[in-house]
Amino acid sequence: MKVDLHNHTLLCNHATGSVNEYVEAAIACGTEFFGFADHAPMHYDPSYRMRFDQIDLYESWIREASQQYHKQITVLLGYEVDYLPGYMDDLILHRSCDYLIGSVHFIDDWGFDNPEFIGRYAGMDIDDVYRRYFGLVEAMAESGKFDIVGHLDLLKVFKYLPTKDIRLLAKDALKAVKKADMTIEINVSGYRKPIAEAYPSPLLLEEIAEFQIPITFSSDAHRSDQVGLYTTEAEAFARSAGYTECAVYLGRDRKMIKF
Repeated sequence: MKVDLHNHTLLCNHATGSVNEYVEAAIACGTEFFGFADHAPMHYDPSYRMRFDQIDLYESWIREASQQYHKQITVLLGYEVDYLPGYMDDLILHRSCDYLIGSVHFIDDWGFDNPEFIGRYAGMDIDDVYRRYFGLVEAMAESGKFDIVGHLDLLKVFKYLPTKDIRLLAKDALKAVKKADMTIEINVSGYRKPIAEAYPSPLLLEEIAEFQIPITFSSDAHRSDQVGLYTTEAEAFARSAGYTECAVYLGRDRKMIKF
Protein backbone atom coordinates (compact mmCIF):
# COMPACT_ATOMS: atom_id res chain seq x y z
CA MET A 1 0.00 0.00 0.00
CA LYS A 2 1.31 3.40 -0.92
CA VAL A 3 -0.74 4.79 1.99
CA ASP A 4 -1.38 2.76 5.17
CA LEU A 5 -2.91 4.82 7.97
CA HIS A 6 -4.29 2.49 10.64
CA ASN A 7 -1.72 0.50 12.61
CA HIS A 8 -1.15 -0.24 16.27
CA THR A 9 1.55 -0.44 18.93
CA LEU A 10 2.05 -2.65 21.93
CA LEU A 11 0.56 0.09 24.13
CA CYS A 12 -2.93 -1.14 23.21
CA ASN A 13 -2.17 -4.40 25.06
CA HIS A 14 -3.18 -6.64 22.15
CA ALA A 15 -0.39 -5.86 19.67
CA THR A 16 3.28 -6.83 19.60
CA GLY A 17 6.51 -5.44 18.22
CA SER A 18 8.28 -2.11 18.24
CA VAL A 19 7.35 0.99 16.28
CA ASN A 20 10.58 0.67 14.31
CA GLU A 21 9.73 -2.90 13.31
CA TYR A 22 6.41 -1.72 11.84
CA VAL A 23 8.04 1.18 10.00
CA GLU A 24 10.79 -1.01 8.56
CA ALA A 25 8.17 -3.51 7.39
CA ALA A 26 6.32 -0.66 5.67
CA ILE A 27 9.50 0.53 3.97
CA ALA A 28 10.21 -3.00 2.79
CA CYS A 29 6.83 -3.23 1.03
CA GLY A 30 7.09 0.17 -0.64
CA THR A 31 4.76 2.22 1.55
CA GLU A 32 5.24 5.99 1.24
CA PHE A 33 2.89 7.20 4.01
CA PHE A 34 2.61 5.00 7.09
CA GLY A 35 0.39 5.94 10.00
CA PHE A 36 -0.02 4.75 13.55
CA ALA A 37 -3.53 5.08 14.96
CA ASP A 38 -3.44 3.19 18.21
CA HIS A 39 -6.48 2.82 20.45
CA ALA A 40 -6.96 6.13 22.24
CA PRO A 41 -7.34 6.06 26.01
CA MET A 42 -10.73 6.38 27.63
CA HIS A 43 -12.26 5.35 30.92
CA TYR A 44 -13.87 2.23 29.47
CA ASP A 45 -12.50 -1.17 28.47
CA PRO A 46 -8.97 -0.21 29.61
CA SER A 47 -7.47 -3.62 28.81
CA TYR A 48 -7.64 -2.90 25.07
CA ARG A 49 -6.14 0.60 24.87
CA MET A 50 -3.30 2.77 26.05
CA ARG A 51 -3.57 4.58 29.37
CA PHE A 52 -3.86 8.36 29.60
CA ASP A 53 -0.41 8.49 31.19
CA GLN A 54 1.03 6.79 28.07
CA ILE A 55 -0.06 9.43 25.55
CA ASP A 56 3.24 11.30 25.64
CA LEU A 57 5.20 8.05 25.34
CA TYR A 58 3.14 6.97 22.34
CA GLU A 59 3.57 10.29 20.58
CA SER A 60 7.31 10.37 21.31
CA TRP A 61 7.73 6.92 19.73
CA ILE A 62 5.96 8.01 16.55
CA ARG A 63 7.80 11.33 16.28
CA GLU A 64 11.17 9.69 16.87
CA ALA A 65 10.44 7.18 14.11
CA SER A 66 9.30 9.99 11.83
CA GLN A 67 12.64 11.71 12.28
CA GLN A 68 14.72 8.55 12.10
CA TYR A 69 13.18 7.32 8.83
CA HIS A 70 12.24 10.61 7.19
CA LYS A 71 14.44 9.98 4.14
CA GLN A 72 12.69 6.68 3.44
CA ILE A 73 9.07 7.13 4.46
CA THR A 74 6.59 9.61 5.95
CA VAL A 75 5.47 8.39 9.37
CA LEU A 76 2.18 9.85 10.60
CA LEU A 77 0.61 10.20 14.04
CA GLY A 78 -3.04 9.38 14.55
CA TYR A 79 -5.46 7.89 17.04
CA GLU A 80 -8.26 5.39 16.67
CA VAL A 81 -11.02 6.72 18.90
CA ASP A 82 -13.94 4.58 19.98
CA TYR A 83 -17.21 6.40 19.34
CA LEU A 84 -18.80 5.71 22.70
CA PRO A 85 -20.98 8.58 23.96
CA GLY A 86 -20.09 9.63 27.49
CA TYR A 87 -16.57 8.20 27.36
CA MET A 88 -14.73 10.10 24.60
CA ASP A 89 -12.23 12.54 26.05
CA ASP A 90 -11.51 16.06 24.83
CA LEU A 91 -7.84 15.49 25.64
CA ILE A 92 -7.71 13.19 22.61
CA LEU A 93 -10.31 14.90 20.44
CA HIS A 94 -8.29 18.13 20.53
CA ARG A 95 -4.85 16.51 20.46
CA SER A 96 -2.35 17.79 17.91
CA CYS A 97 -1.99 14.93 15.43
CA ASP A 98 -2.32 14.10 11.75
CA TYR A 99 -5.77 12.47 11.87
CA LEU A 100 -8.40 10.84 14.04
CA ILE A 101 -10.09 7.60 13.05
CA GLY A 102 -13.59 7.22 14.44
CA SER A 103 -14.56 3.59 15.04
CA VAL A 104 -17.56 1.82 16.50
CA HIS A 105 -16.61 -1.27 18.53
CA PHE A 106 -19.45 -1.14 21.05
CA ILE A 107 -23.24 -1.23 20.92
CA ASP A 108 -24.09 -0.03 24.42
CA ASP A 109 -21.84 -2.19 26.62
CA TRP A 110 -21.36 -4.96 24.04
CA GLY A 111 -17.93 -5.23 22.42
CA PHE A 112 -19.39 -7.04 19.43
CA ASP A 113 -16.07 -7.74 17.64
CA ASN A 114 -14.49 -9.32 20.72
CA PRO A 115 -14.58 -13.15 20.55
CA GLU A 116 -15.18 -13.18 24.32
CA PHE A 117 -18.71 -11.88 23.70
CA ILE A 118 -19.67 -13.72 20.51
CA GLY A 119 -22.34 -15.62 22.41
CA ARG A 120 -24.47 -12.46 22.59
CA TYR A 121 -25.30 -12.77 18.88
CA ALA A 122 -27.45 -15.81 19.65
CA GLY A 123 -31.15 -15.05 19.38
CA MET A 124 -30.64 -11.47 18.25
CA ASP A 125 -32.48 -9.82 15.37
CA ILE A 126 -29.39 -9.30 13.21
CA ASP A 127 -31.04 -6.71 10.97
CA ASP A 128 -31.90 -4.68 14.06
CA VAL A 129 -28.33 -5.00 15.33
CA TYR A 130 -27.06 -3.64 12.00
CA ARG A 131 -29.52 -0.74 12.18
CA ARG A 132 -28.25 0.12 15.65
CA TYR A 133 -24.63 -0.21 14.54
CA PHE A 134 -25.02 2.04 11.51
CA GLY A 135 -26.98 4.49 13.65
CA LEU A 136 -23.86 4.84 15.78
CA VAL A 137 -21.69 5.31 12.68
CA GLU A 138 -24.12 8.02 11.56
CA ALA A 139 -23.92 9.77 14.93
CA MET A 140 -20.14 9.49 14.89
CA ALA A 141 -20.00 11.23 11.51
CA GLU A 142 -22.49 13.89 12.63
CA SER A 143 -20.30 14.70 15.64
CA GLY A 144 -17.78 16.31 13.27
CA LYS A 145 -14.87 15.16 15.40
CA PHE A 146 -13.19 12.63 13.11
CA ASP A 147 -11.40 12.43 9.76
CA ILE A 148 -11.66 8.75 8.82
CA VAL A 149 -14.30 6.08 9.38
CA GLY A 150 -12.65 2.94 10.75
CA HIS A 151 -13.63 -0.48 9.34
CA LEU A 152 -17.10 0.66 8.27
CA ASP A 153 -18.92 -2.70 8.48
CA LEU A 154 -16.96 -4.27 11.34
CA LEU A 155 -20.15 -5.88 12.62
CA LYS A 156 -19.81 -8.60 9.96
CA VAL A 157 -16.55 -9.87 11.49
CA PHE A 158 -17.98 -13.21 12.68
CA LYS A 159 -20.13 -13.70 9.55
CA TYR A 160 -23.41 -12.68 11.18
CA LEU A 161 -24.90 -10.97 8.13
CA PRO A 162 -28.17 -9.08 7.67
CA THR A 163 -31.04 -10.39 5.61
CA LYS A 164 -31.81 -6.88 4.34
CA ASP A 165 -29.72 -5.10 1.72
CA ILE A 166 -26.64 -3.74 3.51
CA ARG A 167 -26.72 -0.66 1.28
CA LEU A 168 -30.13 0.31 2.61
CA LEU A 169 -29.11 -0.33 6.20
CA ALA A 170 -26.02 1.86 5.77
CA LYS A 171 -27.46 4.61 3.56
CA ASP A 172 -28.14 7.20 6.27
CA ALA A 173 -24.70 6.60 7.77
CA LEU A 174 -23.08 7.12 4.37
CA LYS A 175 -25.08 10.32 3.85
CA ALA A 176 -23.72 11.59 7.19
CA VAL A 177 -20.17 10.58 6.26
CA LYS A 178 -20.47 12.44 2.97
CA LYS A 179 -21.91 15.55 4.66
CA ALA A 180 -19.07 15.49 7.22
CA ASP A 181 -16.51 15.24 4.38
CA MET A 182 -14.91 12.18 5.96
CA THR A 183 -12.84 9.45 4.35
CA ILE A 184 -13.61 5.72 4.57
CA GLU A 185 -10.75 3.27 4.89
CA ILE A 186 -10.37 0.03 2.98
CA ASN A 187 -9.24 -2.00 5.96
CA VAL A 188 -7.72 -5.36 5.07
CA SER A 189 -7.81 -6.81 8.59
CA GLY A 190 -11.11 -8.45 7.62
CA TYR A 191 -9.14 -10.86 5.46
CA ARG A 192 -7.57 -12.15 8.67
CA LYS A 193 -10.94 -12.68 10.37
CA PRO A 194 -13.78 -15.20 9.89
CA ILE A 195 -15.51 -12.93 7.36
CA ALA A 196 -12.41 -13.22 5.08
CA GLU A 197 -13.01 -9.98 3.18
CA ALA A 198 -12.04 -6.35 3.53
CA TYR A 199 -14.05 -3.70 5.32
CA PRO A 200 -16.19 -2.41 3.64
CA SER A 201 -17.88 -5.14 1.60
CA PRO A 202 -18.03 -4.94 -2.20
CA LEU A 203 -21.67 -3.80 -2.17
CA LEU A 204 -20.90 -1.08 0.34
CA LEU A 205 -17.84 0.09 -1.60
CA GLU A 206 -20.04 0.49 -4.69
CA GLU A 207 -22.38 2.68 -2.64
CA ILE A 208 -19.46 4.66 -1.18
CA ALA A 209 -18.25 5.34 -4.71
CA GLU A 210 -21.74 6.47 -5.72
CA PHE A 211 -21.59 9.02 -2.89
CA GLN A 212 -18.10 10.06 -4.11
CA ILE A 213 -16.68 9.58 -0.63
CA PRO A 214 -12.85 9.44 -0.59
CA ILE A 215 -11.11 6.25 0.46
CA THR A 216 -7.79 5.41 2.06
CA PHE A 217 -6.01 2.16 2.96
CA SER A 218 -5.19 0.43 6.23
CA SER A 219 -3.43 -2.76 7.26
CA ASP A 220 -4.79 -2.40 10.81
CA ALA A 221 -1.64 -4.29 11.78
CA HIS A 222 -1.20 -5.60 15.30
CA ARG A 223 2.09 -7.30 14.38
CA SER A 224 4.80 -6.09 12.04
CA ASP A 225 4.34 -9.09 9.73
CA GLN A 226 0.78 -7.91 9.04
CA VAL A 227 1.99 -4.61 7.56
CA GLY A 228 1.23 -4.44 3.85
CA LEU A 229 -0.56 -7.78 3.65
CA TYR A 230 -3.23 -7.91 0.94
CA THR A 231 -1.94 -4.79 -0.78
CA THR A 232 -2.65 -6.18 -4.24
CA GLU A 233 -6.16 -7.21 -3.25
CA ALA A 234 -6.93 -3.88 -1.56
CA GLU A 235 -5.80 -1.74 -4.48
CA ALA A 236 -7.59 -3.95 -7.03
CA PHE A 237 -10.72 -3.74 -4.89
CA ALA A 238 -10.56 0.06 -4.86
CA ARG A 239 -10.00 0.21 -8.61
CA SER A 240 -12.97 -2.10 -9.19
CA ALA A 241 -15.16 0.66 -7.75
CA GLY A 242 -13.52 3.34 -9.89
CA TYR A 243 -11.00 4.74 -7.41
CA THR A 244 -7.55 5.83 -8.57
CA GLU A 245 -6.70 8.15 -5.66
CA CYS A 246 -6.59 7.71 -1.90
CA ALA A 247 -6.45 10.12 1.02
CA VAL A 248 -3.57 10.95 3.30
CA TYR A 249 -3.69 13.40 6.21
CA LEU A 250 -1.06 15.80 7.47
CA GLY A 251 -2.01 17.92 10.47
CA ARG A 252 -5.72 17.05 9.98
CA ASP A 253 -5.57 18.32 6.37
CA ARG A 254 -6.47 15.82 3.65
CA LYS A 255 -4.73 15.51 0.35
CA MET A 256 -5.39 12.99 -2.40
CA ILE A 257 -2.64 10.99 -4.10
CA LYS A 258 -2.61 8.44 -6.90
CA PHE A 259 -2.10 4.82 -5.98
